[in-house]
Amino acid sequence: MVEAILFASADPVTVGELEARMPHGADPAEALVHLRKRYEGRGVRVVKVGDAWAMRTAPDLGFLMQKETTETRKLSRAAIETLAIIAYHQPATRAEIEEIRGVAVSRGTVDQLLELEWIRFGRRRMTPGRPVTYVVTQSFLDHFGLESARDLPGLKELRAAGLLDSRALPGAATVSDDEGEDQAGQSELFED
Repeated sequence: MVEAILFASADPVTVGELEARMPHGADPAEALVHLRKRYEGRGVRVVKVGDAWAMRTAPDLGFLMQKETTETRKLSRAAIETLAIIAYHQPATRAEIEEIRGVAVSRGTVDQLLELEWIRFGRRRMTPGRPVTYVVTQSFLDHFGLESARDLPGLKELRAAGLLDSRALPGAATVSDDEGEDQAGQSELFED
């Protein structure tokens, strides 16, 4: 009975808890001594944890129980906005991202996207200050199932999915879906 209780319990069990579950007159302390000897040298051991007892994997076999897990973290709204701006306007500088968002871009936001390997540093612009640009990576494309950044949904698809308001902003010029296409002569803005 002691063996069954220890086996089924996820948490260590005290001798008092064992006594409460066993018939009157049973000696769980004696049973624990017997079980401990019985499991010696096997894949499972009966061990004392503080004032309680538990069945645990033998230390030499602990590597079998290790499991690699991927920790999922939700991106902040600022990170999502920054990532979207970089994806749709790449190569984009920090100043361009801030201009589009209307607020300053936190260093932590960019660092988080760099750490996730969803963005990387692009070429420096050949403008005063030679700002660094950001572009999306292969990991970003792989995560979202895209062959290239050109496969990102356009305005029509985003509106159809309900992600954008279907009416135009007041005073805004009409924007075509081909806005993301490279413009001729843009390559001279970058150094190799």
